[in-house]
Amino acid sequence: MADRAGVDLLRIPDARDLFDRGPVIIAHAGMTAKRLGLNTPSRSPRLFDALELFAFVRPARFCAPSAAGLALALNLPEPKGVEAQASSLRDSVQALLSELATVPEPSREEALAIAETLARGGWSWGPAVMGVLRSRPVGNQFRTSGLDVWTRVSEWEDQAPLGEAGSKSFPPEAAAARLAQLLTTAGLDEARPAQATFAAEAAYAFQPREREGEPRMMLAEAGTGIGKTLAYLAPASLWAEANGPSVWVSTYTRALQRQIERESHALYPDPKVRARKAVVRKGRENYLCLLNFQDQTHAAQLGAADLIGMGLTARWVRVTRDGDMTGGDFPAWLPGLFAVPPVAQAGPGNLVDRRGECIHAGCAHYRTCFVEKAIRGSRRADLVIANHALVLTQAAFDGARAARGSKGDGETTLLKRIVFDEGHHLFDAADSAFSAALSGQEAAELRRWIRGPEGRGRRGRGLETRLMETLGDRDDARRALVDATRAAAALPGEGWSGRVAPPNGEVNPIGAIEHFLVAVIEQLRARAAPSEVGMECAARPALDLVRETARAAAAALAGLAGPLAGPSAVFGRCPG
Repeated sequence: MADRAGVDLLRIPDARDLFDRGPVIIAHAGMTAKRLGLNTPSRSPRLFDALELFAFVRPARFCAPSAAGLALALNLPEPKGVEAQASSLRDSVQALLSELATVPEPSREEALAIAETLARGGWSWGPAVMGVLRSRPVGNQFRTSGLDVWTRVSEWEDQAPLGEAGSKSFPPEAAAARLAQLLTTAGLDEARPAQATFAAEAAYAFQPREREGEPRMMLAEAGTGIGKTLAYLAPASLWAEANGPSVWVSTYTRALQRQIERESHALYPDPKVRARKAVVRKGRENYLCLLNFQDQTHAAQLGAADLIGMGLTARWVRVTRDGDMTGGDFPAWLPGLFAVPPVAQAGPGNLVDRRGECIHAGCAHYRTCFVEKAIRGSRRADLVIANHALVLTQAAFDGARAARGSKGDGETTLLKRIVFDEGHHLFDAADSAFSAALSGQEAAELRRWIRGPEGRGRRGRGLETRLMETLGDRDDARRALVDATRAAAALPGEGWSGRVAPPNGEVNPIGAIEHFLVAVIEQLRARAAPSEVGMECAARPALDLVRETARAAAAALAGLAGPLAGPSAVFGRCPG
């Protein structure tokens, strides 16, 4: 810790006192409190977290969440030792404020509007940030809080379809030559024999097919360290250049997605070219939902969520490359800066589409949606870096649309070349993509998604709010929506956990699902030993109580599924 008086080594009790009374500059208040054995602090006007200032000044930029990480990110000398690290915090803060005074992004007016809003919310950095922003001439463009960034996100534009991919071939030697070129660009040594062989052999899968219904398929295995990623990217890039977009590369993990994206730098060294040519695709649950962000921002301004956390996220929204909140340019440490207890409401989990709640073209933010931008970018990219879960889910969706006679251009049905990296995980990915777990929490979230938050004073959007205007004069769909909303009342409501497993042991379940959960808990208690990580037992033979309540629970779920998936399905004919 560092203060204006200099740097002192403190005993743990003294450090706790200083942390509580301030003023003090720290790096990551939550982590510091944990190391001191304190509860994660609420916002304090005398606690200055340098990471919050970094997130405001340099949104969507990388920084390790520590004093040394801040210094390195700001091109300051790396501090060695705890004293130097504590002292460096003041240098980092000064550098950030100087940078903000000179080149605020995206504009001085917008940065000032958000800073003023955060200052009114008690942000400790507010006065200092407003001071440096006003040190230069600044206009009065913003009449709002500045948090309404969804109004300033650029829109995507539809482009003419590219048409059918070509069928030009290339010899295996060309793939080996392209591999050598990529290695040179990446500053690596010449290809190892096994790597060159892999690239030449992989070219087989990119040759045109010779018979109807017999696509070129290849199973390849390579040992660790061979360099298979660049080896298959070599023929993939040749095919994309010769025949048109896109080659999809599907992986099992986000970590491998990031690795392949890094490897693509050898293909497209220019960042602007790479942004067009190599697109990372993930499921909707990874991207910021502007509609959810708007809801959470309104809640924060009413005191129901962390205003400062939302303001720092708003800064990120304006400069993010693609809106990816899991592995993109959203700082992994940023949610840890959100104040407690509203973190559960304001964290990234509630800023993405977790429950399939997107209404596509019916959404007010459809033209600026980050997911839609990624979809359109992947249509014209040479290389699309996806994952097994997305590919399998999208294939199922496209198949269902085709079965209904939909004329939409399904992404997977148009693919001509796809590489499954870590293909041995496809079976596990399929199990995850096409299975679901019914838990009390999941069922309660499903109710919230359909009916909206039902607690007093809580804001949110249920299906009726999201869809009613979109449905227009479709009376059958409107009736289905009303039926679904009524049927969702059978799902666990607010306070469900206290009713099915209360501390005093007096259960009071409401509805068929809660009665079923009580029965399941009875079977667990009868047959499983207590454990810190939960209880588990065989499902069969089931208690009579479980069988009896399961019938009613199944009927309740069927009553809910009917309106959502029947002939007049609420979602089936919505635009988009």
